[in-house]
Amino acid sequence: MCGVWALSGSDACLSVQCLSTMKIAHRGPDNVNGYTNCCSGFHWLAVVDPLFGMQPIQVRKYPYLWLCYNGEIYNHRKMQQHFGFEYQTNVDGEIILHLYDKGGIEQTVSMLDGVFAFILLDTANKKVFLGRDTYGVRSLFKAMIEDGFLAVCSEAKGLVTLKHFSTPFLKVEPFLPEHYEVLDLKPNGKVASVEMVKYHHYRDEPLHALYDNVEKLFPVKNNIRILFNNAVKKRLMTDRRIGCLLSGGLDSSLVAATLLKQMKEAQVQYPLQTFAIGMEDSPDLLAARKVANHIGSEHHEVLFNSEEGIQALDEVIFSLETYDITTVRASVGMYLISKYIRKNTDSVVIFSAEGSDELMQGYIYFHKVPSPEKAKEERVRSGWCLCLREIT
Repeated sequence: MCGVWALSGSDACLSVQCLSTMKIAHRGPDNVNGYTNCCSGFHWLAVVDPLFGMQPIQVRKYPYLWLCYNGEIYNHRKMQQHFGFEYQTNVDGEIILHLYDKGGIEQTVSMLDGVFAFILLDTANKKVFLGRDTYGVRSLFKAMIEDGFLAVCSEAKGLVTLKHFSTPFLKVEPFLPEHYEVLDLKPNGKVASVEMVKYHHYRDEPLHALYDNVEKLFPVKNNIRILFNNAVKKRLMTDRRIGCLLSGGLDSSLVAATLLKQMKEAQVQYPLQTFAIGMEDSPDLLAARKVANHIGSEHHEVLFNSEEGIQALDEVIFSLETYDITTVRASVGMYLISKYIRKNTDSVVIFSAEGSDELMQGYIYFHKVPSPEKAKEERVRSGWCLCLREIT
């Protein structure tokens, strides 16, 4: 993950920018940058194009466009080839600039297959655009301040420093998934919101699906196999080493096995690293070990005790920005194993099977839900908690 931060309305905000961007420095250990148009900052975790992928992205063809974004656009090459765009970098996010210049903001966000949160500045038309992916996988928070100030950040904690301004917040809130916002940029650097648009509904087929070439006449079970394989394959888009979390359950085992198969087909020259975490004699560790031995991955086991889990709570809550009990409990192990991976390996892009139980109501307690309506409410709630966990 990376971290983005932007503040409009003042050329004298650079010191505040520095303080605020440091609040999210953990999101991008590889580099940091900033620019004064709308006063933005960026913390970079290099996943694609480690040499020339630094942001903000500005290409020679569109000198009036500036982009800061966090995420991965899985279909960027497909869009590039379809429309004949000429890339200046190898960064997947560059496609946002090309699509915007060709068809505007609504067509742009509708054609993106990926996870993203972005700030796009169009100095020619005096516009600022904010956008977030359809399921809110990439986090984004917004603070509207009196007198035309706007601040956005990948995490809410990056906006706390703005309390030093003499004008108070109107409010700080998550930017809505599957939405984009259009703002007018005034000559004095202040902004005014023009419209907030919901560009996609989860029941509707997204615009980018027109280019996916999935055979819709196959039986359902074949389509599931195709879609699952495609979901894993498109996430191989990285120039850094790949790893996979493995608990030994159905979901993570299927992801790990499919991932390893596709890495071999892509002739990746290093072994897949899998990672399992648990307390001593944890059944997950035993199951993960069996799966790792079967598929032939380079397996790592992380042991922790209750004291280590308790000691991690403060940092977990700080990272999550929530006290939700279920979310915090589920995130302690994720935090500890992520810390291990960062410290002891060179794997940067980590696959997991997070989300399947939330989406498909796989948890046992779903069996006691009194009605379909209540099941839907709980699925939405648990899905939101999942997105919070992904912030770590």
